[in-house]
Amino acid sequence: MGDNAPRGALAAGLAFFIWGLFPLYWKLVGTVPALQVLAHRGLWCAVAVWLVLLARREFAWIGGLSARLWMLLALGGVLITVNWGVYVWAVARGHVIDTSLGYFITPLVNVLLAIAVLRERPTWPQWIAVGIAGGGVLLLTMRAGQLPWIALALACSFGLYGLVRKLAVIDAMHGLAVESGLMLLPALAYLWWCAHAGELQFLRGAGRLDMLLVMGGPVTAIPLTLFAWGTRRVSLLAIAVMQYLTPTVQLLLGVWFFHEPFGNSRQLAFVLIWVALALFTGEALWRYRKTTAVTASSGAAAGK
Repeated sequence: MGDNAPRGALAAGLAFFIWGLFPLYWKLVGTVPALQVLAHRGLWCAVAVWLVLLARREFAWIGGLSARLWMLLALGGVLITVNWGVYVWAVARGHVIDTSLGYFITPLVNVLLAIAVLRERPTWPQWIAVGIAGGGVLLLTMRAGQLPWIALALACSFGLYGLVRKLAVIDAMHGLAVESGLMLLPALAYLWWCAHAGELQFLRGAGRLDMLLVMGGPVTAIPLTLFAWGTRRVSLLAIAVMQYLTPTVQLLLGVWFFHEPFGNSRQLAFVLIWVALALFTGEALWRYRKTTAVTASSGAAAGK
């Protein structure tokens, strides 16, 4: 990592901070139906990514994609589209706090996926963390009378997306190019249908709104690029800790800027989830330091 580590940490941290501010952006296009916003986001994200690749003349990698990789990236495209769709809809409907909850519990969903799919063995602190977080979700369910489906949909779709991208070994920008490219035709088809039905909100004289919809592409691609650049230069542990910046900013926006209700039951549920995350992160830090110490000792022994 060397001298690039501070810049990598800055890039990754900036990506997480930008993602945390996303509710401010999507609120600006709140008058547009969520499915149209989602279609525009996919369309202009594809345009932005492929323009970057065109400027770099990076196309040789396409020929090396296997059928399995195409299938995984297609699945990833569907999952991230579902994630984006739920997120945009939730923000427009005033559920910013619920979106922050979703991204707070995502790391714990990742643990369950690692156990169920990758057959990894969890440590007992990880089991405890998942149990405490489950208690927080159960509390919200009992108080509201229904599952916190927005948070669970976001956490599960993004957790599954992360699993797919772990299995699909490909550069982050190239993977995003394929995912967005595969979603391009459905997005165009839906926007064409909206135009045919007279429901399209784009190019109807509201220049500011049109520009915001078009900018949804670069706004999506820029933090992803920063994240991909930063993760190659800092430790995964640093990324694991920094990822909580996004839902923290979202929570603060939901409570202080959008004035969403944050009663006692919600506060207690969030406290339980924060305790779970503290246990999860602390255990990961302990294991990282232990592994580093063992590696250093082995290297010193080998040097003798």
